[in-house]
Amino acid sequence: MSDIHPSAVIEEGARIGADVRIGPFCHVGPDVTLGDGVELRSHVVVTGLTSIGAGTQVFPGAVLGEIPQDLKFSGEQTRVEVGERNRIREHVTINAGTAGGGGLTRVGDDCLLMAGCHVAHDCHVGNRVIIVNQAVMGGHCIIGDDAIIGGMSALHQFVRVGRGAMIGGMSGVERDVIPYGLVQGERAGLEGLNLVGLKRRGLPREDIHALRAAFRDLGAEGGSFQERAQKVAETYQSDQVREIVEFILGATDRSFLTPR
Repeated sequence: MSDIHPSAVIEEGARIGADVRIGPFCHVGPDVTLGDGVELRSHVVVTGLTSIGAGTQVFPGAVLGEIPQDLKFSGEQTRVEVGERNRIREHVTINAGTAGGGGLTRVGDDCLLMAGCHVAHDCHVGNRVIIVNQAVMGGHCIIGDDAIIGGMSALHQFVRVGRGAMIGGMSGVERDVIPYGLVQGERAGLEGLNLVGLKRRGLPREDIHALRAAFRDLGAEGGSFQERAQKVAETYQSDQVREIVEFILGATDRSFLTPR
């Protein structure tokens, strides 16, 4: 019962779910899987070993699953997985993974990828993430749930952005961003906490106070950033503070943006 425009090209082998709508001049490759209710508006290319979850909308000019922009790529079979109920706006590009990076580029559920943004090879984007117009990320970036990436921002390869963080528009992010952090600037700095986002999600006042105190202690003088994080973990009993500490003490290929 899917609705496929006669000008669309659906290659043999593609798996199309129920109630899928494919508009004019779309191209769907032979190894593509489209879940129930997926909509490709028009002039959309979905290629490679790519799956798109139920209810996701893809707008004109988007290209999902093309080979990575990585000179080390030698034609190995790698994947793109896009979750459910996403809105992928005009001219978004999501590249397939590389063998050296785990072979998978993934976008979670309920995300909004605005016009012209780029998700590079081996990036993992969480759930409910908003990536604003023309924002780009290098390979291997990890974006936590509920993060917001401002318009025309650029993330260096291997950067991690923690859950609930917010990156202001036109920011250049070269180092990891802690959960719930607020980042901005041409060479981005950690300016504070994303308090607006925390309040919108209904975080209790006492937890916000604990986060603010922990953030202040992270920016104190003396010891390494990791040592201060360990001390914070011993001082504050808060799930959100614990999440920040685990993020700081976890494995990473980058250094951290620290409180100014």
